[in-house]
Amino acid sequence: MPALPLDQLQITHTDLKTGKLRTSPALHPEQKADRYFVLYKPPPKDNIPALVEEYLERATFVANDLDWLLALPHDKFWCQVIFDETLQKCLDSYLRYVPRKFDEWVAPAPEVVDMQKRLHRSVFLTFLRMSTHKESKDHFISPSAFGEILYNNFLFDIPKILDLCVLFGKGNSPLLQKMIGNIFTQQPSYYNDLDETMPTILQVFSNILQHCGLQGDGASATPQKLEERGRLTPSDMPLLELKDIVLYLCDTCTTLWAFLDIFPLACQTFQKHDFCYRLASFYEIAIPELESAMKKRRLEDSKLLGDLWQRLSHSRKKLLEIFHILINQICLLPVLESSCDNIQGFIEEFLQIFSSLLQEKRFLRDYDTLFPVADDVSLLQQASAVLDETRTAYILQAVESAWEGVDRRKATDAKDPPVAEDPNGVTVLAEPVGGPSSHPENSEEEECMGAAATLGPPVCGVELDSLISQVKDLLPDLGEGFILACLEHYTYNPEQVINNILEERLAPALSQLDRSLDRQVKPDPTPLLTSRHNVFQNDEFDVFSRDSVDLSRVHKGRSAVCASPSPWCLEPSCSQPSKPDGFLSLCCPRLSAARKEENTRSLLNDKRDVVAQRQRYEQYSVVVEEVPLQPGEGLSYRGDDYEDEYDDTYDGNQVGANDADSDDELISRRPFTIPQVLRTKVPGEGQEEDEEEEEEAEEEAPKPDHFVQDPAVLREKAEARRMAFLTRKGYRHDSSTVVAGSPRGHGQSRETTQERRKKEANKATRANHNRRTMADRKRSKGMIPS
Repeated sequence: MPALPLDQLQITHTDLKTGKLRTSPALHPEQKADRYFVLYKPPPKDNIPALVEEYLERATFVANDLDWLLALPHDKFWCQVIFDETLQKCLDSYLRYVPRKFDEWVAPAPEVVDMQKRLHRSVFLTFLRMSTHKESKDHFISPSAFGEILYNNFLFDIPKILDLCVLFGKGNSPLLQKMIGNIFTQQPSYYNDLDETMPTILQVFSNILQHCGLQGDGASATPQKLEERGRLTPSDMPLLELKDIVLYLCDTCTTLWAFLDIFPLACQTFQKHDFCYRLASFYEIAIPELESAMKKRRLEDSKLLGDLWQRLSHSRKKLLEIFHILINQICLLPVLESSCDNIQGFIEEFLQIFSSLLQEKRFLRDYDTLFPVADDVSLLQQASAVLDETRTAYILQAVESAWEGVDRRKATDAKDPPVAEDPNGVTVLAEPVGGPSSHPENSEEEECMGAAATLGPPVCGVELDSLISQVKDLLPDLGEGFILACLEHYTYNPEQVINNILEERLAPALSQLDRSLDRQVKPDPTPLLTSRHNVFQNDEFDVFSRDSVDLSRVHKGRSAVCASPSPWCLEPSCSQPSKPDGFLSLCCPRLSAARKEENTRSLLNDKRDVVAQRQRYEQYSVVVEEVPLQPGEGLSYRGDDYEDEYDDTYDGNQVGANDADSDDELISRRPFTIPQVLRTKVPGEGQEEDEEEEEEAEEEAPKPDHFVQDPAVLREKAEARRMAFLTRKGYRHDSSTVVAGSPRGHGQSRETTQERRKKEANKATRANHNRRTMADRKRSKGMIPS
């Protein structure tokens, strides 16, 4: 009996509530397992241990959950995918927040890299299984039901597909092509979604132009807003704002290129919105302006500008490749695949597209550098005998006119010195100040790496021999020298070298080389003899630097007299004790000083320098305690005439008496004041002082309050004191005001209703309901006569 598809399969299981057997569809919410998938968060930009540990813990949960999901059977897997909302949120968070290869990202820790690789693989396998409707002959879903499941449950949409292409396109291109092709095949409604998405994609380019203060083609259709009048141009805006624009452009171009490269069938939908013309117009307006803005900022952050220039160059190349993919898919491939009767429409489309771009000279020049227009026209001429020669000649002439004033081989001579252009026509920095430049635009396999990707160390040794052997195994007629030149030009990518050789798409510099060129062994650039450096370098006896040496200056043993005394010799005779035979010595002034002492003992016993210096230092002596006198010798020193031990040299100085920080009676005196008895009494002065003293006393004394206060104020103060006392004693607040409530007809609040209910329930414990008890209490205390 043939197996039924999963959407028609019915399963029998025991009801957990009743315990009876019942039948239900295989795709039912009850079959979903209770499992919560946590959201993904990107790794920390700074390798802080606490943040790294938090990221690893969360990423481990996500990876374990996805591994559990992939291990489920076919029916359980699809129940979990369709009915578990947390799974879809988890996958969406990964596609949204995972760092792209062209994003700025500090070198992460090794454990973070390993976890990212594990998550990357698990997420891709999950989406791959979600896009497969038939896993085996027994486990499958009918194609019509599969398309409805994907579309109605939003398992895939256009933004998700774009993210999948840019994240997993490199290295997984064949699988991703089958995956996305199957999605669009089983559910054609995605073509309509892509068509509705195109205005949003085109709006991205318009937003970049508006933010840069540039007037695009579509800007004149709508009135200009007042706030846009003062918008800054790229040359005037802050560097960080320019950085955001370049990163946004790089992200957009890389994503669109990855999608069209994986799924070329979408080119027809793109061209419905005149995407080729809009792309070329945007390139012509925005790219030169952004390049000019970066060249004018040489004195700013050079490292950041170098990175931005690489990203802009990468974006330029991706825009040109997007245009080439569109032309190739819309016009050229149908011409090659169709018969001669059905190709006129495609040729007309090609001519019409390029006719609309003739005024975009910068775009035509850069596109012609990467993908020569003459080659495409030649292909059309070979395919059709009725090609309009007038229009094709006009297009080729317009392309040639775009090169006027610019040398094709040295297109950057007229530009700034720091800017260079590689043979593919893509502009890069010649020598960025921040470090060695990276050229991701030179490699066709580095598409998703972005401008942030850098070349590794130069390939050499065994690794280089292995790359050469890979190419030579497939193309044995090529010489190793020619293969090495191709590898160096294409950044040591053997696949690209083989592809370009087979398709005859080599760069002009490589096409002119001899294909049987042998590999030349390069000598060591720094041999031992040329790299030696010492004090005898290039002297008259250096046999490594000169061929002839004066042998009369060389003798065996020690000569008795120096053959050529010089000013540097300490002794012109240079007579030295002889050395043992067999010792080769050179008689020259530089060695005369070294031959003065015969051995260490004679050197230590030579005290002539010490004696010579002793007389000099004896002259510095200024204190003489005792001078011995010989009989009959006069006193030449009179320092001991005065024998007083007390030193009164500084007795006349007042040490510390006039210091600025001293506060003694020597310098700080009390100002002179006339005694009160001797003062002349001024009339009225004493009276005024008495009055002032009386006024101060009156102010300090408490003033009696003769005013009768308001009884309401007194009651409020008494109530406040009573409430404070009750609060300290722990009594509850009197809710009589709440019980009274609002006037009749205005409605009662919730608190009033609750308090009235409590009063009704507990009224026996208060008011007059216990007056007999209180009367007995008074009587027992003798307050009422019995």
